Amino acid sequence: MGTRVKITDPEKLALLYERFRDVCLVEKEVWKEIFMPREVSQGPVRTNIQDRYDVEIDDPAVEDTLDANISLGGAALGAAIQEYRQHIGFYRCS
Repeated sequence: MGTRVKITDPEKLALLYERFRDVCLVEKEVWKEIFMPREVSQGPVRTNIQDRYDVEIDDPAVEDTLDANISLGGAALGAAIQEYRQHIGFYRCS
């Protein structure tokens, strides 16, 4: 297994919470990994290369709450994610 880096940048976290919400809504369950397009600071961008992020939820009750909100739609799930964001961690894997 490669190294894992915890994401702490607020702007990146906002994107990851949004992506997490979208993936959970599409898959109809709480996902433990998500993919985002790779960030490239210069040069050509290959759109088929993505970074993988592990999602860790430190409280089973929070995971159950998120799971229950999936069926209520994007707004409800987004609100639950914002409410419990301190329990949701993202780790970039390399």
